[in-house]
Amino acid sequence: MGDKVDPSAAATKLSTLHPAYSVTNIQSKSRTLDGTTVTYSSWVQLFQLHVVAYKVADHIDGTPPPPKAEPLYAQWKELDALFLQWILSTVSDNILPRNLPNTISAKQAWDKLEKIYLSNKKARAAALETRFCNLSLSACASLDDYCQQLQNLVTQLADVDHPVTNSQLVLQLVRGLPA
Repeated sequence: MGDKVDPSAAATKLSTLHPAYSVTNIQSKSRTLDGTTVTYSSWVQLFQLHVVAYKVADHIDGTPPPPKAEPLYAQWKELDALFLQWILSTVSDNILPRNLPNTISAKQAWDKLEKIYLSNKKARAAALETRFCNLSLSACASLDDYCQQLQNLVTQLADVDHPVTNSQLVLQLVRGLPA
């Protein structure tokens, strides 16, 4: 008996405007994931706040959609398309081609981004550490730019479970300055 859906309750739920529809420009609420300035972990943290606030977490947390025969499925499918648009419109142009092909749901896009950024951690850490160790002030536009690039690399290294200590950061900062 508890498994049956009351048709009038379902119709009422369908006629209520979902909070996600109030978002007219997700870019004004989120940042663009580029993997450098905005790292994957900071993008996920910010995006998850919006996911909870706009009540669409069930589209990425593994909750199965309602059965296609249920009245709520059409709204769920529409919300999933909206959420997928949010994801795709907040990733940079260089990431989009890797995420877009054959992506038909928000969960697929979410999982693809996680795989892009969190798989192959050792190889990514090695490449990032090389960039970190070889960065110098002469390769940057200014001292501020140099410091910002170092900080971005520190954040990216932390994303792949290869944190940089403060003493390592200071050492690299000094090493990269002209003699």
